[in-house]
Amino acid sequence: MRMRKFAFTLLSLGSIMHIHAQQSKQHLPIIDVHVHAMKMNPAFGADMCPWFLSNMPGGDPNQPPPAFINTDCAMPLHAAKSDKEFQDSLIATMNRLNITIVASGDAGIIRNWQEAAAPGHVIPSIGISSSKEMTVVAFTDSLSSGFYKVMGETAPQYQGMSPSDTSLDAYFAAAEKLNIPVGIHMGTGGNGMANLTSPKYRASMGNPLLLEDLLARHPKLKVWVMHAGYPMIDEMIALMGANAYVYVDVAGMIWSYPLEEVNNYIKRLVVAGFGKRIMYGTDLMIWPKLLETSLSVIENANYLSFDQKRDILYNNAARFFRLNEQKSK
Repeated sequence: MRMRKFAFTLLSLGSIMHIHAQQSKQHLPIIDVHVHAMKMNPAFGADMCPWFLSNMPGGDPNQPPPAFINTDCAMPLHAAKSDKEFQDSLIATMNRLNITIVASGDAGIIRNWQEAAAPGHVIPSIGISSSKEMTVVAFTDSLSSGFYKVMGETAPQYQGMSPSDTSLDAYFAAAEKLNIPVGIHMGTGGNGMANLTSPKYRASMGNPLLLEDLLARHPKLKVWVMHAGYPMIDEMIALMGANAYVYVDVAGMIWSYPLEEVNNYIKRLVVAGFGKRIMYGTDLMIWPKLLETSLSVIENANYLSFDQKRDILYNNAARFFRLNEQKSK
């Protein structure tokens, strides 16, 4: 009888130790602040080479336009072929790497992700680029519903507009009143954006200093600049120095522009003193493995300490979005 009790005790102890071992292996938490929830479209389903903008040779207006995305490399990222394939891959990666995402786009897709992911790991966001997309009343009602926790991606640059354009002011006022953080696209648009898909796109409208009038009119608005205003690093640093509530994400640029250029840009922000205001983001769209590709840039950055990496990957976003459910690590 004693032997049985002893064996049972050992078995129980072994089970407890196994559980603790599994828990200790859980990946440190990560927040991706820039994910697009979109239906898979065969017309926009090409594979992609990471850092594909390492070579931008230009083109000729009398010839076919240059390819926006390079697919000629040894290990391209494969595009998902269906909504289910993308969701299954995304949720598996989120679970394995303990990732929380801020997702904007199709509300149905976001709800599906919420149901499939761990509770609280999908944060819905609603974006707008011009007043023609949605009335102020409808936008305010959407923010007030409780479903959306974030305003973004806000992208007036694609309309050739400044973020301080007064036609958008009432939308930002609604976010300020409801204490909703705002993400604004500024900077990168890829190679030949104005020639290929967005004729209204203006590089000049990505200047981070264009945010100054907006921030002055809405002093309690909490804003993060998507793509970190790339490549306007001096203007980005000047804006952050003058406005304590402005953060940045490194999405998009982190996997598209030359890797050395990406690291130099992030390092410049850190050296300038803004390591506590840089947030990790992917600009994830149709390539499931883009998460790991983007993470590798931060994880392999030899100019960042462990604590600085944890700030970028989790702590800064947890503070910016006021996520009190998890303790910063």
